[in-house]
Amino acid sequence: MDTLVGLLPIIAMFAVMWFFIIRPAQKRQKSTASMQNNLKRGDQIITVGGLHGKIDAVDDATIFVVVADGTRLQFERVAVGRVISE
Repeated sequence: MDTLVGLLPIIAMFAVMWFFIIRPAQKRQKSTASMQNNLKRGDQIITVGGLHGKIDAVDDATIFVVVADGTRLQFERVAVGRVISE
């Protein structure tokens, strides 16, 4: 019985960490992966490096982005930070 009482704070601390740290991080990771898998031509994006552009073409692992002066750049899908408009 004393062992259970001694483990109770550790179990409670793990439960709190799960609901406030681990679970939200997993949801964000799933959301980001879903966004990166659903990229399509014409989406306005911002890369993780801060580059703004419009998707010109999509391959299996890469995307081609056109920036303001018409330059076409190739990026990995994981480099896309967010989609600002479709």
